[in-house]
Amino acid sequence: QVQLVESGGGLVQAGGSLSVSCAVSGRTFSRYDMAWFRQAPGKEREFVGVTRWSRSSTFYADSVKGRFTISRDNAKNTVYLQMNSLKPEDTAVYYCAAKSTEVFTTIARFYDYWGQGTQVTVSS
Repeated sequence: QVQLVESGGGLVQAGGSLSVSCAVSGRTFSRYDMAWFRQAPGKEREFVGVTRWSRSSTFYADSVKGRFTISRDNAKNTVYLQMNSLKPEDTAVYYCAAKSTEVFTTIARFYDYWGQGTQVTVSS
């Protein structure tokens, strides 16, 4: 069984920075693609970015590219999301997700495991 637990998040002013982390329990964390999604009230869950285990590469949604950075520490079984230059439209519940298949995807339903989510609120 794989469990994901997010921490961090909170309230920040526009232009500020915030970091969230996701601790993963379970085996072979290093072999999972780890992604971040977000969901704002009344909207569908949106892909933010993913760090891939097989190629040690990251991929970001256009809306966050250049502002957000995903990193992972396989020794600590933790993935991080550093968010800079935050905008009010970044306000959402942020979720980390994991999948063990090698197929690259930004679609939420293909991820096997999810955290409980953490609220990020950006005030204008």
